[in-house]
Amino acid sequence: MNESPHPRQARLLGHRDFRLLLTGAAAAQTGSQVTLVALPLVAVVVLDATPFEVGLLTAAETAAFLLVGLPAGAWLDRMRKLPVLIRADVVRALAVGSIPPAAALGVLTMPQLYLVALVTGVATVFFDVAHQSFLPAVLPRGQLVGGNGALETVRSSAQIAGPGLGGGLVQLLGAPLAIVADACGYLASALLLARIRVDEPQPEPQPGRSLRADVGAGVRFVLGHPLLRAIAAATAVSNLFAAVLMAVQTVFWVRVLHLQPGAIGVLLSASAVGGLAGALCAGYLARWIGQARLIWLSTVVTAPFAVLWPLSGGGAGVVLFGVASGVVLFGAVAYNVAQVSFRQSVCPPELLGRMNATMRFLVWGTLPLGALGGGIVADAAGPRAALWLCAAGFLLVPLPLLLSPLRRLRDLPVGAPDTEGTTPAGAGPTGATAGGTVTGPTATDKSTADRSATDKSAADEPAAVGATTVEEPAASPTAT
Repeated sequence: MNESPHPRQARLLGHRDFRLLLTGAAAAQTGSQVTLVALPLVAVVVLDATPFEVGLLTAAETAAFLLVGLPAGAWLDRMRKLPVLIRADVVRALAVGSIPPAAALGVLTMPQLYLVALVTGVATVFFDVAHQSFLPAVLPRGQLVGGNGALETVRSSAQIAGPGLGGGLVQLLGAPLAIVADACGYLASALLLARIRVDEPQPEPQPGRSLRADVGAGVRFVLGHPLLRAIAAATAVSNLFAAVLMAVQTVFWVRVLHLQPGAIGVLLSASAVGGLAGALCAGYLARWIGQARLIWLSTVVTAPFAVLWPLSGGGAGVVLFGVASGVVLFGAVAYNVAQVSFRQSVCPPELLGRMNATMRFLVWGTLPLGALGGGIVADAAGPRAALWLCAAGFLLVPLPLLLSPLRRLRDLPVGAPDTEGTTPAGAGPTGATAGGTVTGPTATDKSTADRSATDKSAADEPAAVGATTVEEPAASPTAT
């Protein structure tokens, strides 16, 4: 007997524009996962990079969030998001596509890898901020949790298939040639995005509005919201120490555990099963225990497994590394689905770009710092010492969440908080106080609250903002 697809899944996959967005994400993510294996191996195996140089390469990949993270959101709020997504994919394809010919000609150097990482990182900043701000234009509010869950499922599936494919390609063709798959993935994503026909209006210009004021509005909105503050702090700590892991894990695998590229790909793919499970379970867990509880419980339960990273060894001891990565990734993905959906729903549409850019600046801005720190520690004391630092840091991740109003809540608030009487420009009316308690929607918010309740019923998904009470980047467990 044939079984029909789940109604929620059928509604999402029946949406043409969302289906194109999802397929494009699958193409780009699969290629990126190949590069996750291949690019560090180019540095370590082909160019014989030191641990510090590998850390510097990882820092270059994420430095753009510190350099252009904040103004990117203000710029994006002044333009349509879809053209930005397409152009960013094309730029990334050209950048990573420069590596194979340089290697074939024997002129590839670490400075070129740094430049490629930096250019790709800048394009990724604009792509990621625009992508998170574009989804609410494609799906109704009540389907954002389901949509984000589907995107996370695609990303987690790519994390399973991509590294194994990457390891095989590296072993078969060499690390530089394997990166061609990434360039092809970005080009495929650009072509699919170009077919989206969503009615995305051009934001109306506001005379007299300065870039500084726009950036400040996003910063005030995030820092003035008690739940967003806690989420930003926890995610920043998580990404700081995840970057330590990203910077040293390839050196650890190659020079301490003596793994071959194929084995590294299999390890990353096996670890990513935890991320896929987290994406598939996130919606159910949010309905069962509450979206706010999911945010902090996902870190409390899974973060302690990070201590298995430095305990792993050769032979069967490699399994410990995979188990740690799988469990931590499960928590990171479930956490991401819950908190990103909340951010998208609680923020007024005209402020989405600035809010997402502010969050990315705060939480991804720690990545280059962690990567540099991991490289320095690995150079001085060895990769295993850097992994111990990473494990200790992950134990701190739940603290900002446990010290916030989230610990006392099951679900999430409607609207944004009143930040001591000052509302950021463009933030709209507020529905919760700075203390995180619901004060009820204002007259202007009433229709929004009603629409959210209607969407929730229609989609049979947990609304990203709760109707009754008060809730962002790879096989490494970074959060968005």
